[in-house]
Amino acid sequence: MRAARRAEDWAVTLREHEIRVQGLHREYDRGTGRVHALRGVSATCAPGSFTAVMGPSGSGKTTLLQCLAGIDRPTRGTVHWGPADITRLREPALARLRRSTAGFVFQGYNLMPAMTVAENVLLPARLMGHRADRARVGTVLAEVGLDGCERERPGRLSGGQQQRVAIARALYNRPALLFADEPTGALDRGTGREILRLLRDGVDRHGQTCVMVTHDPLAAGVADRVLLMTDGELVEDLARPSVAAIAAKLGRLS
Repeated sequence: MRAARRAEDWAVTLREHEIRVQGLHREYDRGTGRVHALRGVSATCAPGSFTAVMGPSGSGKTTLLQCLAGIDRPTRGTVHWGPADITRLREPALARLRRSTAGFVFQGYNLMPAMTVAENVLLPARLMGHRADRARVGTVLAEVGLDGCERERPGRLSGGQQQRVAIARALYNRPALLFADEPTGALDRGTGREILRLLRDGVDRHGQTCVMVTHDPLAAGVADRVLLMTDGELVEDLARPSVAAIAAKLGRLS
């Protein structure tokens, strides 16, 4: 219970604190050898900032995001959400902090097909034992352009609309941290721009700290900074680069 109470205390002030990783390693056993997905990564994401993580396939960017988000645990190194070293938290306390503090948007949407749109948006809150706030559901759906879709099923929506539901679900609890893994990867260019606008608005209007993995220089161009990775290492840290500069740097890594 003490760990859980500390997690709640940390969540209250997290908008004022950075995400910080130090000396991050992640290794996996695969077949007869070990895969070094991360090799001593250190980085800081300022509060209320938008960071894009890029790199060639297999560079470790998704593994880094999962460690930053508390979904995966590093082999060595630390991940801090403000004052909380989440690598030292036991799973129940980490899960409590994650649910109260962070939102997640994935390329595959991860919606429950048997649930309505409103039920999908409410799912994380339900898992925390919170009472449903129907007015809040309506508000976040309106923010993502899905006003009036509460009773629809995901299977009746387009890919772009399903991704909007996933973003509404991530925004419902007003998270201080938002993690997005290729949120526009399966979408057409126009819908992708709208999704990026929603993520950018969360940073600019609501003070969220957003970390996004993407392969698209145009998507990375909306971020405040771009981290470039290769072979599990952080090799470039670019502040507000142009799309052309991002593409050129990425091309040299491929």
